[in-house]
Parts: sequence; structure tokens; C-alpha cells
Amino acid sequence: MKSRYENAKAAFIDSVDVEDYIELDTSIKVYKQLEHSIDKPLKMILLFGKPGTGKSILLNRIQSKLKHQKEIHYFDIPPVNEKEFFHKLFKILTKQDLPPNTVVNFSALVDFCKNLKDKREIIILLDEAQMYNSEMMEKIRLLSDSRSVKFVISLHKTDNEDLIAKEHFKSRIWEVIELKNVTKEDQFTYIHKKLLKKNLFEVANSIKEKHMKLIHAFTDGNYRECNKLLFTIFEICEYYDENDPSNIDYDNIPQKIIEMAALKLGYIHV
Repeated sequence: MKSRYENAKAAFIDSVDVEDYIELDTSIKVYKQLEHSIDKPLKMILLFGKPGTGKSILLNRIQSKLKHQKEIHYFDIPPVNEKEFFHKLFKILTKQDLPPNTVVNFSALVDFCKNLKDKREIIILLDEAQMYNSEMMEKIRLLSDSRSVKFVISLHKTDNEDLIAKEHFKSRIWEVIELKNVTKEDQFTYIHKKLLKKNLFEVANSIKEKHMKLIHAFTDGNYRECNKLLFTIFEICEYYDENDPSNIDYDNIPQKIIEMAALKLGYIHV
């Protein structure tokens, strides 16, 4: 018989699938802010935050929600080179394929975009933008100046934010949206909703307020770290459920299991 914790583990596999999106007060607020920004006459919008704050799933969700209303395209993985990027962009802008070995004439592409002004507005969501080099970002900036292509640029918040410090980006990024780690209350809601979506009511009820204090302290409200910790907690629970059920309290997850998971992940040290 399959352990109840197998599905609980699966709920916390890190994913950007829109089906795994969990609505929280904070995520709804940020989603509406981004949606409102996209509707403004802006050339570039910056979405930034530490890894694990939900940038990718937010972009994935907004593309999924708006794709029937707007020309919106999500570049989830940075291309391996500039040629690949501009081939992909060329197809979106012209609705035509280029032969594989053809190099895009960038000046002609800019002129083409200028001719689209007031005819089409194309929204490009660029995820992991910190992986684009400065030359590509400068070309993206020039394309945005055409006013027919709007870019939402998502990147990791770091101590050295060289990309957004450059003067030509300071003057063109008119909207900045920062994603932050969530509060203990929102993290509690996130965990419970994740489990309830899989109809794991008993498992959800076994996570108490006292557990959330520990979980939030270990993960600092970061989604990615939360997923890692919960996956590991349920992995340990699954082991005991199958091999030594006397060590599992199905109504109240033992604190020692949370601490074992934290130890395994390096949140605490012996």
C-alpha cells in the first residue's frame, strides 16, 4: 500500500507549472501590479527578487492568463547565443521562419518594429535575464525604443546589480516590481493549499503553528527553500511510515523529523 506521504512529497517538487500556482495575498498583489504595469505605455518593466521568490511562476501565469487577450510571449530559458535569440524573436515579430543559417539583420529588425508602432504591441517576458550579456541587453533596449515591443525583464536580485545600474536602463525601466520572501502566515497558507490541492487533508492538519515557526525560521519564507524542506520532511515521514510507524504521529508531525530534514539540507549543523 502506497504511503500517504508519497503524494505529499510530490506536492513540493519545485515547479513553474501554472497548475502549481498558489494564490496568496502577496502573490495576488504582485500579479495585479504586473498586469497593471503591462497595460501602461511602458517600454521596459523590471521584475526582480532573490532566487526562489516566485518570479518564473509569476511570468508563466501571466502569460497563460493574458495569451488570449494580448500578443505575449514567454522566453523561459535564455538562448545559447544571440543568433538563436534573434531567430526566435524574428519569428514572433514577422510571423515567419528564417532559414537556419541566416543571420538576422538587426538594423532591419529595428526598422520593422518601428513600422509596427500603433499597429501591434508585442510583450516579451524575459526570464533569467541576468544570463543575457550586455550587448544583447543593449539590443533589447533598442528594440524597446520602437514602442511596438515591450519587455518584462526578470532577474535575480544580487548585491551587484550591474545590469540595472547602467544609465541607459535607469532611464528606460519605468516600473520596478520586487518579489520578496513571504511571511510566516502566507507560508503556512502556501503549504496547506499545496497539500489540500492533492486532497491530503490529514497531512495538512498534521502541520501545526509551532511547526510553521520552525519551517519559516529555516527557510526565511523562500518558496524554493520551503519546497526543498517540505519534500525532505515528507521523504523522512514516508520512510518511517513504511519501516517504523511507531515513530510517526499522524496527527502531529514530530519536531525531530523537521529538524532531521533541516540537518540533511544544511539549515542546522551538529
